[in-house]
Amino acid sequence: MLHAGEVAPRDILAPYSHTFKSEVLTESKREAAAQAVPRIYAPPDASIGRQQLERLRAALAFITAVRADPYASQEEKLNDLAAIRGLRLTPGEARYLLTMDERRWQSTQKEAQRVLEAMMRSPIREDQLEAAHRNIPAFIDLTIPERQADIVQRLVEAFLAPNSLYSPELTDQAREKARAAVKPVMRSYRRGETIVQRGQVLTEADIEALQEYGLLQGTARWQAVLGPILLTLLAFLLVALYLHYRRLSVCDNRRALLVVVVSPLLFLVGARLIMPGHAVVPYLYPLAAFTIGMYLLFDAELAFALTIPLVALSLYGLPRGYELVVYYLGMGLMGMVLVQQAQRMSRFLIAAAGMAFAGGMTVLATRLPSPATDVPGLVVLLAGALFTGVLSAVAGAIFYFFVAPWLGEVTPLQLLELSRPDQSLLQLLLREAPGTYQHSLQVANLAEQAARAIGADALLTRVGALYHDVGKVKNPQFFIENQPPGHLNPHEGMSPEESARAIISHVTDGLALAQQYGLPHRVQSFIAEHHGTLLTRFQYAQAVRQHGNDEAKVDPADFRYPGPRPQSKETALVMLADACEARSRAERPEDEHALRMLVHDTIAARIREGQLSDTGLTLRDLQTIEDTIVAVLKGIYHPRIEYPKLEERGQKTLPVSEAMMQLEEPASGEIP
Repeated sequence: MLHAGEVAPRDILAPYSHTFKSEVLTESKREAAAQAVPRIYAPPDASIGRQQLERLRAALAFITAVRADPYASQEEKLNDLAAIRGLRLTPGEARYLLTMDERRWQSTQKEAQRVLEAMMRSPIREDQLEAAHRNIPAFIDLTIPERQADIVQRLVEAFLAPNSLYSPELTDQAREKARAAVKPVMRSYRRGETIVQRGQVLTEADIEALQEYGLLQGTARWQAVLGPILLTLLAFLLVALYLHYRRLSVCDNRRALLVVVVSPLLFLVGARLIMPGHAVVPYLYPLAAFTIGMYLLFDAELAFALTIPLVALSLYGLPRGYELVVYYLGMGLMGMVLVQQAQRMSRFLIAAAGMAFAGGMTVLATRLPSPATDVPGLVVLLAGALFTGVLSAVAGAIFYFFVAPWLGEVTPLQLLELSRPDQSLLQLLLREAPGTYQHSLQVANLAEQAARAIGADALLTRVGALYHDVGKVKNPQFFIENQPPGHLNPHEGMSPEESARAIISHVTDGLALAQQYGLPHRVQSFIAEHHGTLLTRFQYAQAVRQHGNDEAKVDPADFRYPGPRPQSKETALVMLADACEARSRAERPEDEHALRMLVHDTIAARIREGQLSDTGLTLRDLQTIEDTIVAVLKGIYHPRIEYPKLEERGQKTLPVSEAMMQLEEPASGEIP
């Protein structure tokens, strides 16, 4: 059974020619005629005029008594005049009223009564009272002096009142008369003429016409509801099987699983409430925002796997369903491709433009071949595609930036804020451990370039590297990069176990500082994982030598970092960059071959010790990381030019110009 407000599922034609009276259109026309009748007011009520005239006379008698009161002061008389209800006299007018001579006062009283009586004989409606006030001067005798005329005007204004009141009875009678004058509206259809078109939103008049022809019988209501329910259950079953057999990590995180289940339901409910029954609105819903948000929170595979059933369910039963499916899938895919890791807000703007372009191309591709397409309608849909692209990008950004922290993820905006040099924790590191600060900058550069090379999150990697050694601010003197040349090494007077505890403590101290300064958990993982579960080998070797090279007498747990091992590509990159930078700074390899061997040996050692087993790095990734670190370190530790001295012992100092000429014109075969 079809109802008003629903969308016609198909074209419905008149089975035969027929003319009938349309009660819906007739009633609508009658209502319009009734509403066109203005409000009707009753004739002037003489009793109101008499009442107001009596009130004026009473007020004039009171004023006369006030004027003649020999015992009242001027101030008291002014207060008595101000107490007269409705009478608004200026201070000057009030004083003039009290001081005018008796003859003028008598003429003022007579003129005020005359003017009020004359004006109250004419009809005055509630909405005309202000206009009547403005007309009072026209009724006052022109021979009266201006100041006296002002007093008359104030007296009349105080007692002029509406005397023609709104009459609901007369208005209703006139409107009923207007309704009765409307002739019945007749509707006619010829056999085969279209009563309603497919996709048209049905009105009460359409329903009346279909009922007149007996064409309202259709699918039962329970059957119409059962179809979408079965389709929804099928979609959720497919998604559940997909998550189960793909064994995605999202299944192990309750919050992530809640987002995966609830967010598509919210988008679906919104779509089914807004889209049906409209022609343009289905092109304006930000379904692509869901695709972008899920891609940024998880990955492209899960995002598109959830987008396909969401789009299918959202557009089920709508006119031009195929066109809309292509429209939204194209927008979502374009948004995922262009938004990338969304490390800058400009990525969302680029994604918005791309989604608008994809939607516009879909509209042109599906609408231009149709002869029924008109230019205004096409322009509206293209503008709708632009609006949807922008809205989807904005909604996707809001969805991501609100949900990501709840899932323990850190957003690009947070990372950009944490990477600023004026961050309080970085400033503390710079002041207390400047050598460590410089080391962290070098590690950040190395790890960031390697992350870009293998497609990891470069911004997260850089920020994690900046904070990975922040725990050294507690005891900076225990670390070689913070010890001035010639300074006594504090480790020399310590046992290997004490020395190892001092070194290892920078991890736990760093985590404590990170929690104190509110660093996100994702950034804290770099502090915990950048040494994994490695041994402090120097102290461990010392302990073994002290026990006669008997390793059984030394407990490795006393020399092992608490870990855990790196759990992501990003933390693994910081581990490798940290070790390679420290070794290259300490060993100063002579050439590129030695530098490559140093980097290769460092990475191979971490593989042998099982530190990279949980990171997902491939052999190709490791080779790329090695090449990138070598290239960056080669730029940092490149051989310096040894400049010639301008003065040797026993030789005369050359003028600057001659020295420059020797530098500019080296002998054959020399390299300056």
